[in-house]
Amino acid sequence: MLPDPSGCLTAAGAFSPDERAAVYRAIETRRDVRDEFLPQPLPEPLIASLLDAAHRAPSVGFMQPWNFVLVRRSETREKIWQAFQRANEEAAGMFSGDAQAKYRSLKLEGIRKAPLSICVTCDRTRGGAVILGRTHNPQMDVYSTVCAVQNLWLAARAEGVGVGWVSIFHEDEIKAILGIPEHIEIVAWLCLGFVDRLYQQPELAVKGWRQRLPLEELIFEEGWGVRDGKTLSVGQVIHSAAADSAAPEDS
Repeated sequence: MLPDPSGCLTAAGAFSPDERAAVYRAIETRRDVRDEFLPQPLPEPLIASLLDAAHRAPSVGFMQPWNFVLVRRSETREKIWQAFQRANEEAAGMFSGDAQAKYRSLKLEGIRKAPLSICVTCDRTRGGAVILGRTHNPQMDVYSTVCAVQNLWLAARAEGVGVGWVSIFHEDEIKAILGIPEHIEIVAWLCLGFVDRLYQQPELAVKGWRQRLPLEELIFEEGWGVRDGKTLSVGQVIHSAAADSAAPEDS
């Protein structure tokens, strides 16, 4: 018989206008940092806070499938960079013409420049063979781990810490360098360090690789491809949110 959780409930409600504004600001100004890292190390209490934020992410069946491998040593990061560089050359060859030239012009130096890297993994065996909520969608454990990455990223933005997500590598090479067991999946290689400047818009948009899609083109009502014309435009949404944040709280 399951315990009665009623005594564990607490009051819920909206944050204050300043608190809401801070959350939205972190979301809006989060960037994928590639080359703007400062060299000074992150304090250990700050790293612990970021990992705690990641660990508080939602997870299917509360399985908490993540682990975090912290990499600080320059010699280890150099091995990872070499693995990345081999894969990056392969990736460049998949593009042609102007796209290849633009790809090669991007500075992807986070592994070497950032003082800390975190390899975020997913243990798909954690919790046993049958997991509540994963019975019909086995990818939910990986999705849960991505939520942990996002939690860490937003907390880092609030702390003035830049994060870069590296995904160009062969997983087996990284596993061999770090001694990661075969059944563990690598979800993200994150580069972390203090930054004093960030791009006002996503770097790939600034450099002409790709632009943000209009939100209103991505929203359907009641079925795929169905629009009723009632969805607010992005500009209207931002204006409305700003007005709400500026308004005094209800008495």
